[in-house]
Amino acid sequence: MASDRTLRLAAIGTFAGIFSGLFGVGGGSVIVPLLILWFGFGERLATGTSLAAIVIIGLLGALAQGGLYGNVHLGTGILLAIPAVAGILLGTALQQRISERAVSLLFAILLVAIAIELIIP
Repeated sequence: MASDRTLRLAAIGTFAGIFSGLFGVGGGSVIVPLLILWFGFGERLATGTSLAAIVIIGLLGALAQGGLYGNVHLGTGILLAIPAVAGILLGTALQQRISERAVSLLFAILLVAIAIELIIP
């Protein structure tokens, strides 16, 4: 029988997959908060773990969206990915220099700002 930990990880993965396929998000908005809440991960460990999972989630999601539905513009994706590599390196370096509490607060502010933008066009 699966352990409680395994079931919770499976739930997080399922939610992240659904959110990734439906909205193009999942790591930061699903995996990171639930790893913090359900497993007591620190912000940094949750972020790194989420990024590892997103490699597989993103690849398979892009293959499904592109191969099955034709919803991927590969050239634009590549043009987005190139500067994103620099961004991830800079963001990771910055995250290591500020407190985990500050990272959590900045993340919460970002999510609230996005929610407001989606609700009030």
